[in-house]
Amino acid sequence: MKYFYIIANYNKKYAREARDRILEYLEGRGACCTIQGPVPKETECVITIGGDGTLIQAARDLAGRSIPLLGVNRGHLGFLNQVSRQEDMAPAMDALLEDNYRLECRMMLKGQAFRGKELLLEDIALNEIAVTRLDPLKVLRYSVYVNDEYLNSYSADGVLVSTPTGSTAYNLSAGGPVISPAARMMVLTPICSHSLNARSLVLAPEDRVRIRVENSGQVVSFDGDTFVNLEEGDCVCIERSQLETVMIKVKQVSFMQNLSNHLGGI
Repeated sequence: MKYFYIIANYNKKYAREARDRILEYLEGRGACCTIQGPVPKETECVITIGGDGTLIQAARDLAGRSIPLLGVNRGHLGFLNQVSRQEDMAPAMDALLEDNYRLECRMMLKGQAFRGKELLLEDIALNEIAVTRLDPLKVLRYSVYVNDEYLNSYSADGVLVSTPTGSTAYNLSAGGPVISPAARMMVLTPICSHSLNARSLVLAPEDRVRIRVENSGQVVSFDGDTFVNLEEGDCVCIERSQLETVMIKVKQVSFMQNLSNHLGGI
């Protein structure tokens, strides 16, 4: 690789210093780096500096361009980031320059929110699409359909559909299963359900989910970024997106080891 674009979240501590260090290292070895403005068409790798949210935002912004992403963690968990310690930066940059890495494609979701036949919002998500409360302390009600067949009704604080990548995010906090990011499946998880028998449901990648909200005061969010308010009777339709996020693996660390490293410290 020779052409890089750097995205840094300057709200994170030491993000600017990390950006300068990476920029100096890559340019000192003949690489071309851009740090602001449009992403050049010749870009071969986008390096994000921040937390998982920085990488997820980059994945959404660059969806469809198939530019591989490498995350440098300056946040909290950094589940998606490959570089966490300062001493790991130089080896990671060398791996990029020497094409010594693997590419990993991550599944994404597409969601559409409807009011009758009116499309309110359409967007994509790398982690999850969540329907949650807008009004505090209000019990929400949902009817859920899979492939146009009625599945169940929930009274809960919300319901979300997650990708394998997102299974270690909101889905995990809601009690859903952890899934290897290499898998191709979706997870439907009720959030704080008011029922003893409400469980997550693992779905095939070709399945289609429709969530009908049965009372007002709700909102649908895509990776916690884009939102639209929902009224009683509105529906959110979710399926696998044809777009994927391409991530760079420079460390020989398995998913299970990464899981143990991160969750053991929480």
